[in-house]
Amino acid sequence: QVRLVESGGGLVQPGGSLRLSCAASGTVSSIDGMGWYRQFPGKLRDLVAMLFNDGSTNYADSVKGRFTVSRDNAKKMVYLQMNSLKPEDTAVYYCRGTTMNPGYDYWGQGTQVTVSS
Repeated sequence: QVRLVESGGGLVQPGGSLRLSCAASGTVSSIDGMGWYRQFPGKLRDLVAMLFNDGSTNYADSVKGRFTVSRDNAKKMVYLQMNSLKPEDTAVYYCRGTTMNPGYDYWGQGTQVTVSS
């Protein structure tokens, strides 16, 4: 079992930056990839960025060049550095941990990011 806890959300002005953090606990060694999704009101969760154990990454087109996902395995943390934030980035951001065999997803509780002047 894996538990994920996000932190770092909040209110930021357009053009500003935020860094989200996700702390993992439990059987973290079973995780094959970790990253971030976001959910807009009334919508399903969408990929923001994922980082896999082989070093590969997957970013949503809308955040490429602005957001960076990283991981500190020693600290069991995953981060999302968000720069040049736009009002359309406003959403609840969720940390996701995934295993490939068997396939299973773990989710954090979510953290609100609001980009507004």
